Amino acid sequence: MADSKTLENKLVVLVGGSGFVGRHVAQDLLDRGARLRIVSRNPDAARRLKPLANLGQMQLARCDVKKPESLRACLQGADAVVYMVGTFGKDAQALQADGARIAAEQAASQGAHSFIYLSSMAADADSEGLYASTKAEGEQLVLDAFPKATILRPSIIFGEDDEFINMFAGLVSSLPALPVFGPDAQLQPVWVDDVAEAVGEALCDPGQHGGKTYELAGPDVLTMMELHEEIAEAQGRSRSFIPVPDTLSGIFAALPGTPMSSDQWNMLKAGSVSDGKLPGIARLGITPKPLSLFLDRWMTRYRKHGRFTAEKA
Repeated sequence: MADSKTLENKLVVLVGGSGFVGRHVAQDLLDRGARLRIVSRNPDAARRLKPLANLGQMQLARCDVKKPESLRACLQGADAVVYMVGTFGKDAQALQADGARIAAEQAASQGAHSFIYLSSMAADADSEGLYASTKAEGEQLVLDAFPKATILRPSIIFGEDDEFINMFAGLVSSLPALPVFGPDAQLQPVWVDDVAEAVGEALCDPGQHGGKTYELAGPDVLTMMELHEEIAEAQGRSRSFIPVPDTLSGIFAALPGTPMSSDQWNMLKAGSVSDGKLPGIARLGITPKPLSLFLDRWMTRYRKHGRFTAEKA
């Protein structure tokens, strides 16, 4: 790998690095030669990455992002920090905004060279949804504390081990008919490894990418109905999909104990498609890959006879 693409011996702290996206980011950065410190409430969830690292290349640390002293200890000696903590829960303000501010302040005071805040394409300061509004607030607080930070705004992130595609795949495999909420809502899903590469590219050249905001979107725009239909086709199943009116969807999301919160419904209804006003993933030198490239292979385990299912004509 070219020198400009490496992070040889740089200490990168991944805050919230034990989650779905964090594990993929870790793999990309390990390939670039970075030393990693993965910090989260549950760092043991990242233990599976240990065999991918050389001796002494990765360490795990427990951290409470609500506490400045906890973050200060975990960011000690960091050359770069990637903040990936996110939630649809009631702690969104504390985790996505206040925690991000604390991390950026600590990174700046300790002399880190770069900081990345993993935001969302849904980020909107005027949104009534807590998730979208606190993501936008987190962006501003990070830039106030660390003006040369890079903001990455991904669309819906998909991967073989995600909780998005796999949730719908499980429903499609088990139900002959199922409702589709926000059937016309548009998504521009982006592959998790493309997001991870975007993080790596931004860290490798903070002079070029610092202080900028990028939208990370895949090459294809799909409606929620089209997504369900493509999943069913990849499973080789015939299914009936019932479009749910927005009014009923909103009522359903507001009920306690449902799998979709009001915040998630508002985000889905708004869609997740790049409007082209901000630089995109191509400006980071990445050609994004479409979901269709992977879906047939990933749906194998959901087919009636698994890998022994007859090939589609």
